[in-house]
Amino acid sequence: MIFSAIIFWISLTALFHSYLLYPLILKLAAAGKKAHAPVFDRNELLPAVSILMSAYNEEKVIADKLNSILANNYPAEKLKIFIGSDCSNDRTDEIIRSFAEKHPEIINFTAFDKRQGKPMIINQLSELAFAQQAKSEQHILIITDANVMLGPDTIFQLCRHFKDRKIAVVDSNIVNPDNKAGSGIAKNEKRYISREVILKHLEGKAWGAMIGPLGGCYAIRSTYFTAVPKGFLVDDFYIAMKALQKGGKAINELEAICFEDVSSRISEEFRRKTRISSGNFANLSVFWPLLMPWKGAIAFAFLSHKVLRWFGPFFIIAAFIANIFLAFSFGANLFYQILFFTQTFGLFAVPLLDFLTGLLGLHLAPFRYITYFLAMNAALLKGFFNYLKGVRNNVWQPTQRNIN
Repeated sequence: MIFSAIIFWISLTALFHSYLLYPLILKLAAAGKKAHAPVFDRNELLPAVSILMSAYNEEKVIADKLNSILANNYPAEKLKIFIGSDCSNDRTDEIIRSFAEKHPEIINFTAFDKRQGKPMIINQLSELAFAQQAKSEQHILIITDANVMLGPDTIFQLCRHFKDRKIAVVDSNIVNPDNKAGSGIAKNEKRYISREVILKHLEGKAWGAMIGPLGGCYAIRSTYFTAVPKGFLVDDFYIAMKALQKGGKAINELEAICFEDVSSRISEEFRRKTRISSGNFANLSVFWPLLMPWKGAIAFAFLSHKVLRWFGPFFIIAAFIANIFLAFSFGANLFYQILFFTQTFGLFAVPLLDFLTGLLGLHLAPFRYITYFLAMNAALLKGFFNYLKGVRNNVWQPTQRNIN
């Protein structure tokens, strides 16, 4: 009885802390903190910027992406774009070459003849960037995905913080444009991303310890860049955590606005988050020393924001099993019986009701949110077992997007 109660309440507390209590603690920790300083003014000598981008079969978005970069309010003489096509077999290479011919002083294009995966492409592009622009404190790398569109001021807003030599990483604010995919999980994913952006912003504001960028578009001082090992899936997290491990600070800039489409297909998001989960556990195997108490705020943020969530499915399962014993195995306990039936309804009945109401064209927000939460935790669980089996390669088939 006591053992089951301990398991139940530890599991429940871990979930409660990560999803509800930690955001409140962050708000209190960041309250009253001034905006980050010093920052570059537009009239100052701004750092050189190399934009690194891996592309695979991105013919639908690559032209818009390049136009969004070229239209940025950043000195053209300070800007270089390094693009690697990861053996694309659509019109991606053709489109990029046409841009490179028009802007040879800015765009450096490499078409790779073998699929390697984004991390390996980024590693090679970084070497090209360092060959053209010295690896120095005044050289900034912006690593971005082909489907993430930059706002007109994104590059400056990211780079202005690097006047402070303690700043190693600056993440952008990814905004998801409205789409018509109300029947899918796009709205839930948008809420999740918006919430993540706020959490990352508060971590940076409170402690200078943002735990990993969202990955769609972020900047890193070149002296803090570390090449990603072969077989790693979540390259952005690895690169950012290496920067923290080296003593740099990581923050989020809400004014560095980018736009990214969100898939409405729960199967696509499940596949993507399963892969991310496998990469998360690979990263945990490297960065677990940052969880040591003497690491201070970094350890607290890493544990609260990431690690407890990664083990969330195990907490959910443990709480459910422990509750069975507490409710029925040691005599009738009304309190735990009520909790058990509440858990059972949430875990099994709600997803079924969400599916059935969806067939009728009804999408009830509470049902949809619970279904999304459970599906993403199932993806975490599957990703964990995929990690245990070993990553066969880090080549990724992009998520299907809501693009006409």
